[in-house]
Amino acid sequence: MKRRTALKFLRQASLASLAAMAVGGCGFKLRSSQNYAFATIAIMPNPGGALALELRRSFGSAVHVLSPEEPLDKAQLVFDLLSEQREKIVVAVNSSGQVREFQLRIRVKFRVRTPQGEERVPESEILQQRDISFNESAVLAKEAEEGLLFRDMQSDIVQQLLRRLAAVK
Repeated sequence: MKRRTALKFLRQASLASLAAMAVGGCGFKLRSSQNYAFATIAIMPNPGGALALELRRSFGSAVHVLSPEEPLDKAQLVFDLLSEQREKIVVAVNSSGQVREFQLRIRVKFRVRTPQGEERVPESEILQQRDISFNESAVLAKEAEEGLLFRDMQSDIVQQLLRRLAAVK
């Protein structure tokens, strides 16, 4: 009986080590903190919306984000948030014309430049979209779900922006 449990354990251990080697061999690497080629950045416009605030917080201690009172020439890079649009589009209706599905979108346009105006990342756009079903008997729950989906898309966009800024030299 002890021999069977020892063989079972040996089989499980060898399968686990085989799986670990397969994952390591494919180039998989846990996401770590970003390394930036700049130490200071200004986010314009300073009074920005929720996306600009989340971006400002996401840098953490890796990069100093200038406050609105600090002069722009202290920054090594300037992140211009040109536009941020949130859209809710009807995708499907039933036979009586009632809405059954929406598509939520966040579209962000931005560019990255030096304080002197030299462009590092030309005007670019990031688009996130999610589909959400709709039921008129659960309107409050669907509104809460919509808010969660918009926050999730915003976080995804911020992570994409951080990766793009890490690639700036």
